[in-house]
Amino acid sequence: MEWSLERMREWVAGGMQSVRECESSALGTALCLALLFIWYCYRVGCEHTAPSLRGGFSPEPRGGAVPGGVLASDLSARGGLSKLRQVGGVGGSGVGEEELNGFAYCQSPECFRCAKPGEGLNQRLYHSLQEYAKRYTWAGMGRVHKGVREQGRYLLCNRPSIQKPEVFFLPDLPSAPFFSREAQKHDVELLERSFPALLAEFESVYRLPTSRTGSSLPLGWKANSTPRGQWWTFYLVNQGTPMVLNARRCPRTWRVLGQLRTFIANNVFGNACFSVLSPGATITEHYGPTNVRLRCHL
Repeated sequence: MEWSLERMREWVAGGMQSVRECESSALGTALCLALLFIWYCYRVGCEHTAPSLRGGFSPEPRGGAVPGGVLASDLSARGGLSKLRQVGGVGGSGVGEEELNGFAYCQSPECFRCAKPGEGLNQRLYHSLQEYAKRYTWAGMGRVHKGVREQGRYLLCNRPSIQKPEVFFLPDLPSAPFFSREAQKHDVELLERSFPALLAEFESVYRLPTSRTGSSLPLGWKANSTPRGQWWTFYLVNQGTPMVLNARRCPRTWRVLGQLRTFIANNVFGNACFSVLSPGATITEHYGPTNVRLRCHL
């Protein structure tokens, strides 16, 4: 095979032209992908705009407890001083139902768990879940479709069950009475490290009356209906809504909540509160509103 300078020059020129064409093609592809990504981020941002933990306050604090004074907060469910409990299961103490007449549900129309099915927040919840399920198509959304579609069957079923949440049940989700601290290692350790600051702020707002009758509760505290004893709660986040007056009185606790990676802050399943039970108090056995969250008791 004969080689000539002219042929060599043609090959080099052809190669350079091919490289230039490839570069322009790759650049065009990259630009298209970048534009698609920006458009996707814009759509997601518009469709999922929700108040952050630091915004959208409501001045009215509005139930979940553990004996003594504790901080109870709700974390998204992914699997000592802190206990992680799945909230869709049974909670409360083992008192017979005949002793609890009139205490099975609270009377507040704002409580989405205790509201009659199909009304108020329940309707909005199901509508939101249906819209969410339509928007995404990956395999995991099949369970959300199933949960929304069969919600009535889960709610109306009278058979005893470990998992029978009163608002939304996600099928095929593993459950356990308590979850290991390793399931939420970062958040549990953060809460435990912050315990002295949380305790100090709890003590600063813990000014409860000695008698249940004839005395009003201090600002920010709520008395819950119990068959025996007394149960008070001081909410920082109630059903996903920050309590502005309470948060201002507990700034360090508020900052800790903002640092939790899995705290539920933007929907009705999210709560964080100081909770106090008097000696001998009884909380009615009940199911939580959903099985898709864990409650951390500090």
